Amino acid sequence: MENRFKKSIKFSLSIAVITFVLAAIFSVISSSVLSGVIWIIGLLIVFVIVFIGVIFDMLGIAATAAQESPFHAMASEKVTGAKEAITIVRNADRFASFCNDVIGDISGIVSGTASAVVVLQLAHAMGYQEGSTVQITISVALTSIVAAITVGGKALGKYFAIHSSTRIIFFAAKMIAWIEIKLKINILTSMTSSSKKTR
Repeated sequence: MENRFKKSIKFSLSIAVITFVLAAIFSVISSSVLSGVIWIIGLLIVFVIVFIGVIFDMLGIAATAAQESPFHAMASEKVTGAKEAITIVRNADRFASFCNDVIGDISGIVSGTASAVVVLQLAHAMGYQEGSTVQITISVALTSIVAAITVGGKALGKYFAIHSSTRIIFFAAKMIAWIEIKLKINILTSMTSSSKKTR
């Protein structure tokens, strides 16, 4: 029990560090990109960020809902992505934590920051100063729209994640397998090693 607690603390700290680094990277990139484009392109970027958050939230939930057994038959036939899918399901808590808490929360924070930049760009394009009534109205409207799309998208994503978990995880596993084979990036290495230690 104590050993598991220590592993949980270690994992939590590592996730916190990863979140800090990724949040900084995404914030810098989004701010840099948004500063050099017109407001309509900036708005599209905001929606892309929201979409990324929704997709990763769906992946995290699908991992916790998926069963391991369907992938064993695929693995025995050496289907690409089957072993990765088994690894994801066996480490569903960590996979979900990364998808939902790290990528999902970062997407929410970055989309909020990006929305603020877009509001200023739009108000400036319309000839209104920062702090004007029009600028505040645009800010409230855009924030509400982004929040509605985020919550609505995640609600829809949860439905698909629960009812199509096997297909979603298998698709994600195939993408991960492709990345690991083609780009030589070991995404699931830490999960596999920790899984072997606990068995």
